[in-house]
Amino acid sequence: MSSETPGLPSDRPPSDRSPSDRAPSDRTTLKRGANRAAYAQDDVKAVLDAGLVAHVGVNTEHGVIVLPMAYGRTDDTIYLHGSAANAMLRAGADTDICVTVTLVDGLVVARSAFHNSMNYRSVVIRGHARRVTDDAEILSSLKIITDHVADNWDSRREATDKELKATLVIALPLAEASAKIRTGGPVDDEIDEGGPEWAGVIPLTESWGEAIPIDDLVPYTPVPTPLAALRGVRSQT
Repeated sequence: MSSETPGLPSDRPPSDRSPSDRAPSDRTTLKRGANRAAYAQDDVKAVLDAGLVAHVGVNTEHGVIVLPMAYGRTDDTIYLHGSAANAMLRAGADTDICVTVTLVDGLVVARSAFHNSMNYRSVVIRGHARRVTDDAEILSSLKIITDHVADNWDSRREATDKELKATLVIALPLAEASAKIRTGGPVDDEIDEGGPEWAGVIPLTESWGEAIPIDDLVPYTPVPTPLAALRGVRSQT
């Protein structure tokens, strides 16, 4: 039984792939499950656009640490931000870091627990992070991060100088990125096919709920349209 979606770049042998379907570097080349690889930038960006949280790995003076962070992207860069006092971000500026984004789409149950799996979409980005110092780029990158899920930067009050000085932004190129995607049902051993155990996929779906106003909201203040429009929309799609 095939567990792949026909038409993915990974379904074509390497010799038949265009340059955009090949890994951008050796260290982003999938070794395990290479048939699930997707190297085209469109595939990478689709996963990033659907994701909500990035896990950022940095080698600090106290050892490697991985933390979840909000993010946003342009055509060629992913931006991350946090407190200027954040030791991990400071350590990650101007050095190599690794960023991952993962979405779980379902639980895959095989007849043998050994073959249980999950359907997922994931991206790994490796590269040299750059500390953003230009004032205009800091503002634009914060807007990109804020608007990643729904546009709301323009409906907020302007950021103060104090807030901006307390914020550190780093930028990571998307040049060295790869995606890995699993779809479909379980892959049973031939001896188990047609067996009595239940097997299949349990999809995982999530959606945004109704906006809950803060207690001191000025009466009749409407929810901004892009935020109100999230209600009922599936997240991570």
